[in-house]
Amino acid sequence: MSLASKLTEERRNRLAAERLLELKQAELFAANRKLGTRAQQLSEEIVETRAQVETIRGENLRVKSDLSAANQKIAIAERRLWHSIETINDGFAFFNADNEMIMANRAYMRIFDGLEVIGPGVNYVTILQMLTDEGIVNTGDMGPAEWRNMMAERIQQEMPEPITIQLWNRGYIKLIDQRGPEGDMVSLGLDITETVKYEKDLKEARAIAEGANRAKSAFLANMSHEIRTPMNGVIGMAELLQDSALDDEQHLFVQTIKNSGEALLVIINDVLDYSKIEANKLELHNAPFDLERAILEVLMLLQSNAHNKGLSLLMDYDMFLPTQMIGDAGRLRQVMTNLIGNAVKFTTKGHVLVRVTGVTDTQNQRLRLHVSIEDTGIGIPADMVDHIFGEFNQVENERNRQFDGTGLGLAISQRLVELMGGQIWVTSEDGAGSCFGFRLDMALTDNSNPPVWSRPPALRHTVVVAPPNINRSVIERQITQLGSRVTLCDTATEALALLAGQVDLLLVQENEARDTLTQLDAQGVDVPVIILSLTPETALYHHWDMVKGVLHDLPARQDLMALLSEIEFAVPPERSDAPLSQPENGRRMRILAAEDNKTNQLVFRKMIKSLNVNLTFANNGEEAVALFQALHPDLVFMDISMPKMDGKDATLAIRRSEGDRHTPIVALTAHAMEGDDTDILASGLDHYLTKPLRKQLIFDQIEKAFDPDEMAPLALPQGDG
Repeated sequence: MSLASKLTEERRNRLAAERLLELKQAELFAANRKLGTRAQQLSEEIVETRAQVETIRGENLRVKSDLSAANQKIAIAERRLWHSIETINDGFAFFNADNEMIMANRAYMRIFDGLEVIGPGVNYVTILQMLTDEGIVNTGDMGPAEWRNMMAERIQQEMPEPITIQLWNRGYIKLIDQRGPEGDMVSLGLDITETVKYEKDLKEARAIAEGANRAKSAFLANMSHEIRTPMNGVIGMAELLQDSALDDEQHLFVQTIKNSGEALLVIINDVLDYSKIEANKLELHNAPFDLERAILEVLMLLQSNAHNKGLSLLMDYDMFLPTQMIGDAGRLRQVMTNLIGNAVKFTTKGHVLVRVTGVTDTQNQRLRLHVSIEDTGIGIPADMVDHIFGEFNQVENERNRQFDGTGLGLAISQRLVELMGGQIWVTSEDGAGSCFGFRLDMALTDNSNPPVWSRPPALRHTVVVAPPNINRSVIERQITQLGSRVTLCDTATEALALLAGQVDLLLVQENEARDTLTQLDAQGVDVPVIILSLTPETALYHHWDMVKGVLHDLPARQDLMALLSEIEFAVPPERSDAPLSQPENGRRMRILAAEDNKTNQLVFRKMIKSLNVNLTFANNGEEAVALFQALHPDLVFMDISMPKMDGKDATLAIRRSEGDRHTPIVALTAHAMEGDDTDILASGLDHYLTKPLRKQLIFDQIEKAFDPDEMAPLALPQGDG
């Protein structure tokens, strides 16, 4: 090869080597750059990892600190809990699921008197073994093994019943064991030694007291019987002596002996009855009897005392309540005599009223009887009401020291009512009278049905002539329940002014009778008259043809209805069924009826469906006031007992809002208001009707409220009451 060729080849090799070197340098540069980038990333990751490590290290330190604080708190709580357990006087122990003791306080360990085997880790069965072997527990009639088996079986129960054990020193421990959800058991040993001793002493004291009470009752019964024999002789001889020839002074002496002896007999009877009740020897003798007649007999017995004090003694027996019942009539009379007699004794003016109402369950032949005795006497202070039925209790104040008595009457009445399965109560206001009442569940006889009274068809309008009093209100309610419209008049002159219209009957109290009859005779008015007299047996009115009969001031239902059935009332002229004349542009009469009971609404609607009126119902008192203001009705029938606002409050609200215009408002009430109709009328109501409602009486109220400028309702059919 020539030199030139070699030089050329060498140059080529050198150029190739240079190109290879440049290539390798480029690759080395790229690798260095990639290595630098990776080194930067690793550096950043190291920094980040170091930061995380520092954070975790700080968190670990905080957790360790919190854990240390929590452990300290747990240790403090455990010390305090254990200190509390150690300070209590009752035993406390904790056992695991295998019944091995974990811990126990000193009170629990004390009964074992330092036995080394009893401590943490000991099994409950071993504890039972030590209790019997060391004579710590009194097993009673059971042998030691039997007692241990009983106790061992007991703690295996999920909820062991508490048990009382007696210790050797006559102490008593009540064991209460409770299993936990993991099978652990907490055992409490309560020291009830003092409680057991107290109960034993109490039982002994009760036995002594009951024995003394029986001895007292036996003594009182024997002494009462022993005293009655000579007292009957004293009273009997006094009565015989009264029939002999005596001057006035001697007669006074004998009468005093007789009255004092009878008063003493009343006291003896009270004591005898109370002793029988205390000894549980008083028995009831149930038999059929007439309740109304039994109460009337009591009233007649006390009538003389009431009359001597100028009191009205009245009975308001619900017109539709049965009278034939089954019970102990004698004991019921005794209760009535005590309550009514007390009312008469502590009332110096006014009245004593017996109200008899009830709810009949004809399906089961039962009656829920409610009897109340209202008086206008001296009343009972509020702080003495709760004590009035106590034995030998009387309200002690200056006003009633004049009244004699044992203080047993009310206590005996309460016991008798409770013995008959009832309840007795009293409400009173000092100086304003009292109301004693009782409730009994009575059985009705097979022939005892609610009475069905039918008024004579011609008796549409009755006028009662009497001064305003409770008696007049009761008579008004009873006559109204018969379906007759009733007008009350204070005097004869006021009554005679009504006779130009249709009046079918006059009921006249005796103090107005002479004046009324004289004026009727002078004017030639012939209307049936019934005289109401406090002493009907001595009242003489036979020469007055218009007088159809004389009844008691508040007549019995049977007597009143019997007399009404005998009277020939004048038949009023026939009334047309055609509509009354109507003004050309008149409107229908607007009637608002406030009644919350849907059934009563339906009954009311059906009663007046034949009338040409606009009827709107309100479901409560608030709604009634709102509808009154919106509708401006011509007549309102207002139920008294309603939710949200009762009828009386609703009436007061209406009266405040109606201005000068007075809208007639008629109350609807399910029973006679306690203490007359005064509360109703004081609320602004014009009249009231008692439920069950009578169709004729509703029609009468609508007729009275009808205004000639309105379209008249249809004429009312006769005798529909």
